[in-house]
Amino acid sequence: MKITASLPDYNQVAQELLAVFYFDNAESASFTALKKANGNLVDSLLERKIIKSTSGHITSLFGHADLPAQNILIVGCGKRDEFNENAFIKTIKSLAAEVKKTSSTSIAIPIDDIKPANHTAQWCAEKTVESLLTAMYEYDATKSVKAEPTTLTSVSLLADEQNLELSIKTGKSMAHGINLARELGNLPANVCDPAYLAEQATNLADAYDEIEVEVIEESQMEEMGMGAFLAVSRGSEKAGKIIILKYNGGSESQQPYVLVGKGLTFDSGGISIKPAAGMEEMKWDMLGAASVFGVMNAIAELKPALNVIGVVATAENMVSGGATRPGDVVTCMNGKTVEIINTDAEGRLVLCDTLTYVERFNPASVIDIATLTGAIVIGLGHHATAVYANSDDLQQQLLSAGKAAWDRGWPMPLWDDYKEELKSPYADFRNVGSRAGGSITAAMYLSEFTKNYTWAHLDIAGTGWSNAKDGASGRPVGMLTQYLLDRIQ
Repeated sequence: MKITASLPDYNQVAQELLAVFYFDNAESASFTALKKANGNLVDSLLERKIIKSTSGHITSLFGHADLPAQNILIVGCGKRDEFNENAFIKTIKSLAAEVKKTSSTSIAIPIDDIKPANHTAQWCAEKTVESLLTAMYEYDATKSVKAEPTTLTSVSLLADEQNLELSIKTGKSMAHGINLARELGNLPANVCDPAYLAEQATNLADAYDEIEVEVIEESQMEEMGMGAFLAVSRGSEKAGKIIILKYNGGSESQQPYVLVGKGLTFDSGGISIKPAAGMEEMKWDMLGAASVFGVMNAIAELKPALNVIGVVATAENMVSGGATRPGDVVTCMNGKTVEIINTDAEGRLVLCDTLTYVERFNPASVIDIATLTGAIVIGLGHHATAVYANSDDLQQQLLSAGKAAWDRGWPMPLWDDYKEELKSPYADFRNVGSRAGGSITAAMYLSEFTKNYTWAHLDIAGTGWSNAKDGASGRPVGMLTQYLLDRIQ
């Protein structure tokens, strides 16, 4: 899709569609231009309440608006003084949904009209592109009837600021990464298994010269003493893997930024089996891994002068004669022993050995991303990603990046008080604490394996997806990509 920027001259708009934004207590430039071109029509539609300022409401004018654009889409935006970032994104997504219903090939969007307070044209351009392209995504990989491809091939962002090329490119790359994460997450577990993810990594490396791939198999994990990881993967006939994607955009001396994604392509709970109701949703237990793929795809497109390593810790948690039992004690790669109280707390077992492994990269920072606990959904719902860190600076950098990308997080504590929950009489610690503070004790467990570098943990159980109808969200690709871009010197 070709996306460009041009000045907002409404008498010269040549696109088939023109978006016009309508507020109930302020008049936008695009609405003023429409009234000037055909005041009688607009006044009549306002009087009959066909044009409404209700947020997301769209009135279509076909062929009779007396502007060069063939058709007009009047988008309700609510009150101007209440028009914030959420309203901005809702407006673009509503517009995109309407565009999908048409057979139009081009649209002009006057982004100056809907700029939220304290935001630049660059921000508006980036988020418009990202929101438009992600709204166009529709899952059909396992359907016999495929979605109709969009006819939209050209978008013009109307703005007085014309230095928007980088913003457009960033918005595109963000969207491509988000949509890739959504696609991987939405695939069923009989398609998207550890071997499939390894294939996707190879495909990514084939597409971008800057990316190299390495896959660590279970035999190598045995040699390295990854007893915690293998305690999970041994329950499945499908072998677990650690997939390493290296993006080499910086100098050889530059420390890499490492992302570690939990990739449980299906989580039955193991011997501590989950209830049958809703178990199909456990295909989404690999959304941390999916987000790593999404970020690496975005970074490969943007080509920043950074070194980034994406690590996918992928396995299935299944029930079999070889599955780990509650009460078993295993030895982790770092020599620590863990009493497995609940085999459904498997993500932290897969991650802990992987987090030990990545020490060898001498990382500038390590961030793990995981659908780790149901407890965080109770605590934060589906709006904010939980952000834990052993560094106040790193935690704040992620929170700032999330706010800039409008993929927000919330700071969570890592206090020694919570360690009491993980004490075991039979091992160095247990893999779970009590129900109280479940997300925090899970993060505390991971912190035992990250003492030698700067580390953060993102619990995305509430933000990676919210319901089966909407599927995977692609979060936190935006936050992480922005965090990396902010590291450019």
